[in-house]
Amino acid sequence: MSDLTCNDFLGGQVRLWQPVRGYRAGVDPVLLAAACPAQKGEAVLELGCGAGAAMLCLAARTGAQVIGVEREPLYAGLARRNLAENRAEGAVVEADISALPPEVKARRFDHVIFNPPYFDRSKSSASPDAPREAAMGEETPLDTWLEVAAKRLRPGGSLTVIQRAERLDDLLAGFRGRLGSVTVLPIAPRQGRDARLVIVAGLKGGGAALRLLAPLVLHEGARHERDGEDYTLDTQAILRRGAAICDGKVKF
Repeated sequence: MSDLTCNDFLGGQVRLWQPVRGYRAGVDPVLLAAACPAQKGEAVLELGCGAGAAMLCLAARTGAQVIGVEREPLYAGLARRNLAENRAEGAVVEADISALPPEVKARRFDHVIFNPPYFDRSKSSASPDAPREAAMGEETPLDTWLEVAAKRLRPGGSLTVIQRAERLDDLLAGFRGRLGSVTVLPIAPRQGRDARLVIVAGLKGGGAALRLLAPLVLHEGARHERDGEDYTLDTQAILRRGAAICDGKVKF
């Protein structure tokens, strides 16, 4: 179809069909997938999976079974297509996260991941593009995402979330009382710059103290000084080779 593109992720390990217009997956879902500690044989639930970038990158790295939930019919259909074409084990369910179908509610997962809408629309303006707004503008409260995720985890299971840094307080408030052993990984565009994103993870039943990890820096140098990409070697390993992020360190 002319209104779709097929893009390579993880150096071609994943091929993703996504719309030309509207929300298009970039770096964020790849970072999210890299930070989830899933292993082969485990089951991972992604809430709001879009076209499936994060869950497919995770499946390519680990061989885990991935179940995606997506409420937008266009993106749910693309996620199913992408799951099949990448020969990943799993399924995609078309549903709102606040009204999960019985077959999802009946399960407990080893891991849950999500890349929620970033923007609190009580403090920002909506996008005129409806699919993009559905992906980026918070309609379902962030606390609801966290509540649903925590309920779907088995004891000891992990939740991994990527979000804008200014929403960290909201995330930590939502984790409190639901998940413990929380880690916060700031993601900075360059050395010496403020973090723009955070990856926050926790365990159901975890009891360890909160850990604030050293930042992951995406780009080399203090500023963009040349044409082309200037990702750090660690970032290249994550984006091109499917390296994992473990305790803030990139593992090849």
